[in-house]
Amino acid sequence: MARYISLLITIVAMGIVSGCSGYRPAPDAFHEATTQPYRLGAGDRVRITVFEQDNLTNTYSIDQSGYLAFPLIGSVPARGRTVQDMEASLAAGLRQGFLRDPDVSVEVDTYRPIFVMGEVGAAGQYSYVPGLNAQKAIAIAGGYTARANQSNVDVTRDVNGKVMTGRVATSDPILPGDTIYVRERLF
Repeated sequence: MARYISLLITIVAMGIVSGCSGYRPAPDAFHEATTQPYRLGAGDRVRITVFEQDNLTNTYSIDQSGYLAFPLIGSVPARGRTVQDMEASLAAGLRQGFLRDPDVSVEVDTYRPIFVMGEVGAAGQYSYVPGLNAQKAIAIAGGYTARANQSNVDVTRDVNGKVMTGRVATSDPILPGDTIYVRERLF
């Protein structure tokens, strides 16, 4: 009888431990997003230069709907597009009766923010800078608390319009718009 009780306790303990691992390692598409060309999103600000057209050259924001309001053309879809896509789209729009051969350049002026939550000194929203990894983002957010699990973090990211969460090493790169969650350690 004691053997069965011991076996039952072992099975229950295994169930509890496996229930604690709610997140799986990040899927391949999650990591591939860090090597792909940057895709614009709501909250980004872009610097658009139309050569020899000073009245069109300016910094523009992408609104929450994912559109960029551009003079003469109107609302231009920007969410999920690369800067090269935007250059081509804006040039095509300006060719529609406004400019004969527009030369358009688009560059990201300000990236959308990242969010750092959980066991950090000052959880919140922070500016993204190129080259940021999870460990640097945690440092910006005041570092780890005494209860923080410092071995890895959970990152939530929009990949091709699908929101994914994966557990990654603190040395993994972070993208604009990512949410980093530092878990509490068990012991």
